[in-house]
Amino acid sequence: MAKASKQSDKKPEIPADIKALSFEEALGELENIVRDLEDGSGELESAIKAFERGTHLKHHCEQKLKEAEARIEKIIPDGKGGPTAEPAEFD
Repeated sequence: MAKASKQSDKKPEIPADIKALSFEEALGELENIVRDLEDGSGELESAIKAFERGTHLKHHCEQKLKEAEARIEKIIPDGKGGPTAEPAEFD
């Protein structure tokens, strides 16, 4: 049973076309997918594909938010009352 939970914790590889999207673009597409899935009028196979894409979009948005958070955390006080920005490094 531990194997199953480890597999579900692993994030799927995000497709290149999704990686190229900005946070706002990915979030907008994810919102459209959720709206369509909630409507429930599509075919099962297309709903499964949309759900899979939505999962990738969700992970992409989470990654973008983590990157933004890391950039914000790089803004540290300089000891003189003002902020100092240090460039964040990402893979």
